[in-house]
Amino acid sequence: MILGFDTINRERNEGTLSKLLSQPIYRDAVINGKFLAGVALITIMMVSIVLVITGLGLILLGIVPGVEELWRIFIYLIVSIIYISFWLGIAILFSIIFRSTATSALAALAVWIFFSFFVSIGANILANALTPQAGAANADEILWRAKVVKAFTLTSPMELYTDATATIIDPMRKSARSIVTMGPMESISISRFSGPLPLGQSVLIVVPYIISLVAITIVCFAVSYTVFMRQEIRSL
Repeated sequence: MILGFDTINRERNEGTLSKLLSQPIYRDAVINGKFLAGVALITIMMVSIVLVITGLGLILLGIVPGVEELWRIFIYLIVSIIYISFWLGIAILFSIIFRSTATSALAALAVWIFFSFFVSIGANILANALTPQAGAANADEILWRAKVVKAFTLTSPMELYTDATATIIDPMRKSARSIVTMGPMESISISRFSGPLPLGQSVLIVVPYIISLVAITIVCFAVSYTVFMRQEIRSL
C-alpha cells in the first residue's frame, strides 16, 4: 500500500501526469508500467527476504532442504507476491479515485483493517444470528456454525493467503483449514498416526485459494485500469 497510495494522484496534483501524457506515450502504458514496477519491486524484496531467511536457517539449523522443500518455498514465494500485488492494486485504485494522497492512503488502510479484523468479527456475529442454539451440546449445530464462520471469513484475502501458505509450508496439514478446532492432545494423537502430504496433494488442496487470490488481483487491477482510462487528465 505504501508503494501505490500516491502513484497517480501525486503526479496529477504536481502536474507531471498531464506533461507525461502529452508525450508520445500511451495512457495504458502509464498505468501498466506503474503496476508492473511495483510488482517487480515486491518480487525483488520477497526473493531477498526468503533467501536471507533460508540462509539463516541453514546456518542455525544445519539442515539442507530437499527438492520438495525448495518447491514449497518457491510456491510460497509466488503466492506471497500475488497477495502483496493485490494490496498494491487496491492502493493504486484509490490513488486514481481520490485526488488527495492522504485520502487514498486512509482508504487503503481502512480496507486492510476491515479485511484483517472486522471480517472475522462479522463472521462470528453472523454465525450467532443464524444459529441461536449453537451453545447447546449439538454436534450438527456446532459443525454447521463452524462452516458458516469459515465460509464468511474466506471472503477476506488475508484468510485465503494465510490458509494457502500454511498448507503449502506445513506438509502435516491435511486441509487448508479445519472445521472444528481440536485440542492439543487430539492434534498430537492424529499427527502421530499420519504422515506428511506430498507436494502435489498440498497444492491440490490450496488451488482454489490461489485461483481466488489471482482472480481478485486481476479484477482489482482491471478496475484501476478501466477507471484510469476513462478519467479526464488536465494540466492544473
